[in-house]
Amino acid sequence: MSKIKYYSEGGLEKLKQELLNLITVERPAISAAIAEARDKGDLSENAEYDAAKDAQGHLEAKISKLQTLISNARLLDESMIDTSKVLLLSKVEFINLATKKTQVYDIVPESEANLREGKISVTSPIAKGMLGKREGEIAEIDVPAGNLRLQIIKITRD
Repeated sequence: MSKIKYYSEGGLEKLKQELLNLITVERPAISAAIAEARDKGDLSENAEYDAAKDAQGHLEAKISKLQTLISNARLLDESMIDTSKVLLLSKVEFINLATKKTQVYDIVPESEANLREGKISVTSPIAKGMLGKREGEIAEIDVPAGNLRLQIIKITRD
């Protein structure tokens, strides 16, 4: 049974673009590689042909997985997000009270998390600790390194 996953509009669009690339660019390239290897003669001892067929199998599995993900995806309506408290798809600016360092993170579905882009999973300890908090409130979060005290400065929607 397939699992429903929630995506922002941008996250779902990224999946669709990746699928389109696999189907329109990667699939024809692998088909051409198989045809070229086939033209080289005896297939029973043709490592190039075997490698191309393996690559085709991996590609088709990836295409199938993406198609399933997209068909089970549910789009989150970002316009309905309440910015009075921290929720999924909130952009949260906060200050670490111990280091006095200010940071900004987008709280996104697990499948869209990317720390380099400032997107943390709603299931991460930091996001869980901030969920439901309002501007000015302090989130106390237990992490392996100890206890974090983060004060919410601003909550917006991207």
